[in-house]
Amino acid sequence: MNHLFRWRRLAKLMFMLLYFVINVLCASQQTVQSETQQVKGIVGQSFSFQERVIKTGNLLYEDLGSIANVYPGKEGKITLEKRFENRLRLNNVTRYFTLSALQIDDAGVYTVENTDENKKTTKFELTVYNVVSKPQLTECDRSSCSVVCSVDNEKEVTLTLYRGEEILNQTSSPDLITDLSLRLEVEGKNYNSTYSCVASNPVSNETVLVPKCCSEDGHPNDADSDGMTLGMVIAVICVFVASGLVGLAIYLRKRGNEHSQGRRSEQIYRNWSHTEQTYQNWSRIETTLT
Repeated sequence: MNHLFRWRRLAKLMFMLLYFVINVLCASQQTVQSETQQVKGIVGQSFSFQERVIKTGNLLYEDLGSIANVYPGKEGKITLEKRFENRLRLNNVTRYFTLSALQIDDAGVYTVENTDENKKTTKFELTVYNVVSKPQLTECDRSSCSVVCSVDNEKEVTLTLYRGEEILNQTSSPDLITDLSLRLEVEGKNYNSTYSCVASNPVSNETVLVPKCCSEDGHPNDADSDGMTLGMVIAVICVFVASGLVGLAIYLRKRGNEHSQGRRSEQIYRNWSHTEQTYQNWSRIETTLT
């Protein structure tokens, strides 16, 4: 009798334990299904909410309620919020609600209500980013052999300086009005390393290689110096050539004026001689007549 009682008690305990485990598993499954997924989109591109709606379902946005619904014979009908018009549809292949031509203000919490046989609700918190800008480099500061790398600051943008794969410096700022910038000074002992400047955000990155503007001993690069010297020589030669051309033009003009003036004087002299000869001839004729 006692043996039978023990077995009943043990069976009851096992049943209670099994019931508890099933409840825990169901609760955890419900928690997973109701958890909000953090997702990212890029301005101008499309984003699909990856919850298949086979027959019937709705897409809700923030406090606006349903912005699209689908049921047999009617797919992707926009019911609210005009700004989603012609941009929101149900993909016929994947059966995902897809939002195209993303904008920054499309960010927010979206809920897909799948009302097929097994009802399911999935939430997505969408954050939309611009593609990060390409970093810009200033000209070499020869007094310190340094270069400044900068980039337009936007949401969650980080600017990083690398030597090879090693991070030398990094910056970010919530102040989106001020650009991000970092200064790189190349040390002689690390002269042969490769340096790069990388701007990144959660959806994109842009990299530029940083040139070495100084030699290993900390002086301006010979190539740069030679280039600068050659430029100065060319500039001086150009000045001399221009001065020579101006002087030649002045000389030719003056010479032309003198030549023209000489011809005028000779012409005046000839005219005067002709007049004088004519006068003498008239005088002789007058004498003969008298």
